[in-house]
Amino acid sequence: MKINIHVATQTLELLDDAGNLLRRFPVSTGANGAGEESGSYCTPRGRHTIRARIGAGQPLNTVFVQRRPTGEIYTPQLGAQYPGRDWILTRILWLSGCEVGYNRLGSCDTMRRYIYIHGTPDSTPLGQPGSRGCVRMRNADLLELFDLVPVGTEVNLIA
Repeated sequence: MKINIHVATQTLELLDDAGNLLRRFPVSTGANGAGEESGSYCTPRGRHTIRARIGAGQPLNTVFVQRRPTGEIYTPQLGAQYPGRDWILTRILWLSGCEVGYNRLGSCDTMRRYIYIHGTPDSTPLGQPGSRGCVRMRNADLLELFDLVPVGTEVNLIA
């Protein structure tokens, strides 16, 4: 399995080992565009791997803070209560860069920047940039993807 995320088209593609397209999902990447520097709130480019899968068995719309479930389940009412919150929902696929000096180690380290593929409220627009650097997905799409990809899956972020 391999994942390609296309920043230009705001899509995530899941490919099998032969390169055949299995699934295509709309996503939302960084509102600030593509970039690797810590603090930029950009989506890092290049070769990555899924370093951790977080949230298996949690209910749909589980709210995560610092990669831990808070006990909250996202609802529009909860969203209205905390309008500025960057919602990380349902599951987390934590990415780690594979290219030293580009997206690994130093001030460009994807994992130390806490870049994830994660769920987002259903009201969040997808198909356009809008995140703080992560890759946002519909919760149902993320559940499907999460069940298909193991730790170590290759992820290519293509500008």
